[in-house]
Amino acid sequence: MAPDTVSLRYFLVLAQELNFTRAAAARIGIAQPALSARMRRLEAELGTSLLVRNTRSVVLTTAGAALAEFAPPALAALDRAWDTARSAGAGELGTLRIGYSLSTGAETAPALVDRLIRSSPGLEVGAVPMATPEISPAVADGRIDAGITRGEQPGRGVRRFLLRRQRIGVQLAQHHPLAEHPEIEIADAAAYPLRLPARTANPVIHDQLSALFRDTRPHPRFHTPAVSFDMSQRDLHDGVTLAPAGEAAVTAAPAGLTWRPLRGAPTLTIHLVLPREQSPLHRRIRTVAKTLAHELHWLPD
Repeated sequence: MAPDTVSLRYFLVLAQELNFTRAAAARIGIAQPALSARMRRLEAELGTSLLVRNTRSVVLTTAGAALAEFAPPALAALDRAWDTARSAGAGELGTLRIGYSLSTGAETAPALVDRLIRSSPGLEVGAVPMATPEISPAVADGRIDAGITRGEQPGRGVRRFLLRRQRIGVQLAQHHPLAEHPEIEIADAAAYPLRLPARTANPVIHDQLSALFRDTRPHPRFHTPAVSFDMSQRDLHDGVTLAPAGEAAVTAAPAGLTWRPLRGAPTLTIHLVLPREQSPLHRRIRTVAKTLAHELHWLPD
């Protein structure tokens, strides 16, 4: 039979005090008769005496001394097991795999990963960049636990939670004539070739950004780099092109580039993607992400 751990803890206090009155009133906070009754039940469960009582003193029997020696580490182990189970039930233990699109890797994904690690030391968090169209399917089939993507990415078997809104602007060379303006008109930006990622990399964002310039005349010219992640961005640095981008580009802009908002443009959205059926771990991610978004004003009113 499993021991009565409350009575066992009371016994350990009594074994230190060797006085029912002091143990009951000063250390435990129950009446002395109630403590005596618990000790009798504990002895009955063990089938042996633990204490020798008389009117003046309490003495531990051999069995009582053995229990006083070996019970504390057992109770400490039980407490650790209890705490571990609670942490697991709260989603604070385990291995968390996050996939994020490159465009969220400069600011949003690192902030969320850092907060998860700091708030839940028992979590092992791994984050890897992924092609945007692959993230929702990977969450749905369990290859990753969560995803961070730009735009309303399609996907079955997942739920999307709005994590952040960003103004749309353009990244451009610091010496570009339009960089002199605090805001840029959409029509003025459309007069230059516009640098967009290939549509296959993120159809949702590609279509949203290109739609900004649909009604401008003459029709804008779109420039798509030959590689999906062009490290040099020479055309931007030379002032030949402008790159429509969210305001996170402010913090991630390479030397020589800057960012200006487009007047009247809608916002870009960043979403947290979780499986439709969620475990405590998934709910923990959602809670931390929601708190972080509020603290960093990612979702202004």
